[in-house]
Amino acid sequence: MKRLVAALVGLAATAFACTLHAAPADAARTDDILGKPLALVVALALVSLLPFAFMSVTAFVKISTVMQITKSAIGAQNVPSNTVVMALAAALTLLAMAPVGEKIMDRAAPIVNGKGAKDTTELVAAGIDAVREPMRDFLKNNSSAKEKERFFQVAREARPAAEKAKVTPNDLPVLVPAFVTTELTEAFALGFLIFLPFLVIDLVVSNILLALGMQMLSPTQVSLPFKLLLFVAIDGWGLLAQALVAGYRV
Repeated sequence: MKRLVAALVGLAATAFACTLHAAPADAARTDDILGKPLALVVALALVSLLPFAFMSVTAFVKISTVMQITKSAIGAQNVPSNTVVMALAAALTLLAMAPVGEKIMDRAAPIVNGKGAKDTTELVAAGIDAVREPMRDFLKNNSSAKEKERFFQVAREARPAAEKAKVTPNDLPVLVPAFVTTELTEAFALGFLIFLPFLVIDLVVSNILLALGMQMLSPTQVSLPFKLLLFVAIDGWGLLAQALVAGYRV
């Protein structure tokens, strides 16, 4: 069975290759990524890393964390759903990262619009270079000095003595963990401030029920409508989204 499958795959690959070779001369001069297994693997690896990069080196880290903490503070079970929360976090992330995206597009425009055939390796290298500097500036501007210094020292200690001088505070291996740690710290600080008013409501409702001798009634069930009313009255989602998006420096 394995040999049969291998034979079928080989036959399909041969037929596809023949189709490519039968293409017009202009198309034949262009770079064929399918004819370069290593380039194809690199391209697929880069594409597969895009969701991971979106969730780790963008505003999504803090925005999604704060949204989840807010949902927990309100105390409504599965309302809104995790899908809705993540969708809102992704939309706010795109809004916050729009200036960085514009810088990347400006740097990538000459590569995309460039005339003449280019090798796949050159295109990948040029694309990485177009993305690297705007992202480096974003990570540097939104990382605390304390975390940058911390991970700079960690990176230096991880290198041999002869290579310590090669490490700089603006290296991506230093900026990425510094940025993520800073985002999580700020998200937890915001989460603490968000939790306080809801905690006060829980305490007040709990004391009222205790004074009325209604210990059998769940305080969470009684306080939930008041939490929702408070959050809607102060335009909680709108103010929270505005504060999260406006808190980034490009």
